[in-house]
Amino acid sequence: MGEEFHAVLKLITGEEIFSLVSVDENDGDSIIMLSNPVVMKMLSSPAGKYVKVKPWLELPDQDLFLIKYDKIITMSEVTDEQMIKFYNRYLNEDDIDIEIDGQVSLNNKMGLLTTVEDARKSLENIFKNNIDKPNNPWTSTKVIVHEIMELVKWVRKSR
Repeated sequence: MGEEFHAVLKLITGEEIFSLVSVDENDGDSIIMLSNPVVMKMLSSPAGKYVKVKPWLELPDQDLFLIKYDKIITMSEVTDEQMIKFYNRYLNEDDIDIEIDGQVSLNNKMGLLTTVEDARKSLENIFKNNIDKPNNPWTSTKVIVHEIMELVKWVRKSR
């Protein structure tokens, strides 16, 4: 088995893959081993350029793939440190929880402040505690809005 290197491969299907690659000379019939192959796409938006990285195949339990050399149009070693950094960052991203059905669980890094049910209960408690007291200054809309804002601040701090 040959030494590992980062490379971009263009397959006969037209796909472009970035992967950690090693070449296995198997009785003169070369087999390319791809470790964690991904598709990288450079995109631009008004905020700037960014790289979208996604797995080459949507099989979460596989990370090693074999391709025969005749299925590859071209292969080029990548030495660009920024590309390798994007790839390694994608592989080491451990705060993304991918479930079997492909949905991503929300967490506080994605903007989750609280559940809808918990926020509803808190707001109902504020309302119920103040609605029965018509002479209480807490029943004014301004004070209720203030309480809601305090609740939002508290939820943000608890992230």
